[in-house]
Amino acid sequence: MVMATTQSNRLEERFRLWDRNGNGVIERDDFEREADEITARLGAQGTPKADRLKQAYLGMFDTLSAAAGTDRMSRAQFIEAAEQEIIGRGDAGFAAVVQPTIEAIVGVLDRSGDGEISPSEMHGWFAAIGLDGEAADRAFRDLDADGSGKLSVAELVDAVRDYHLGRNDIPLLGR
Repeated sequence: MVMATTQSNRLEERFRLWDRNGNGVIERDDFEREADEITARLGAQGTPKADRLKQAYLGMFDTLSAAAGTDRMSRAQFIEAAEQEIIGRGDAGFAAVVQPTIEAIVGVLDRSGDGEISPSEMHGWFAAIGLDGEAADRAFRDLDADGSGKLSVAELVDAVRDYHLGRNDIPLLGR
């Protein structure tokens, strides 16, 4: 099945990115380090918004770790836990596990305070995760489903879900 293969490939890619120290397992420190690096790149370190982002990342780790039954997830354990807790639960899984992280990211990025992401804020996000402005522009156009010129948390959660289900190729959490 193509979709299952895509899901697995996307989860393997996510494992590789989250294994920050390259030791072959994902640990809480890997998630903490990524959150710290993102907030530093966005110039938000030491702020309450950065703290919320870190807590959201750690909450995601804790959920997956509990499902895997270990605080040192191998690639196979991570994929199994993510398939069980996020993908297998459909929209409810993405809402429970991914949405708090997206909300925290929006909180850090949202300079205007409107609760949504503008094109310039999207540029900041893509720069923080190592992607260029052209990719940000393309992603923004593709994701602005309602044509409002802003991206809501719901549109971003849907985009992460669709990425992991192989419905789009927009890597909002990095490559």
